[in-house]
Amino acid sequence: VDVLVNNAGILRDKSFGKMDMADFDLVVQVHLMGAAHCCKAVWPHMVAQKYGRIVMTTSSTGLYGNFGQANYGAAKLAQVGLMQTLAIEGAKHGIHANALAPTAATRMTEGLMPEEVLAALKPEAVVPAVLASEQAPSRTILCAGAGTYEAAHVTLTRGLHLGLTPDTPERLLAALSQVTDRTGETVPGSGAAQGDNEVRQALAARR
Repeated sequence: VDVLVNNAGILRDKSFGKMDMADFDLVVQVHLMGAAHCCKAVWPHMVAQKYGRIVMTTSSTGLYGNFGQANYGAAKLAQVGLMQTLAIEGAKHGIHANALAPTAATRMTEGLMPEEVLAALKPEAVVPAVLASEQAPSRTILCAGAGTYEAAHVTLTRGLHLGLTPDTPERLLAALSQVTDRTGETVPGSGAAQGDNEVRQALAARR
């Protein structure tokens, strides 16, 4: 097994207030757990052969949100988290993991868009963005639709050390624009980068 593309999906759209939790769980089971089970099945084979390409089908809903799709968005962003970790753990075995957020006319989108738009969103236009070749990078989130290709990034701002005092909540609120300032933001190599940044600033403040 050289390539796994996790593409199974269903929709159970409804605003969160009206959503049955059974429908929330069902969507998570198909999108997230379906991908996890498939990855688990191919993982030992890819490790043994020192090669593998795994692609998660995420969504702009998971990356940026969309009304009526809390279940779908949660499951799709969770796939990105799974991809990030599999890419880190698979690196020494030659296993690359990536994610693709496609915009395409499928059975799930029939009736949701005008015919002209559906015609432009041919599924074939998404295929070049399936990063599954030998030359594919790892830990890349591509977005694709109608022949346009973009990249999405999960970034970390430089942040601001405020320490911990009784008035830290108020000072944080007042300084939020500095904390969220994207100047100099980075794409961390792993989740440990957040803690490293926080501790580094804390120690520097003591000097």
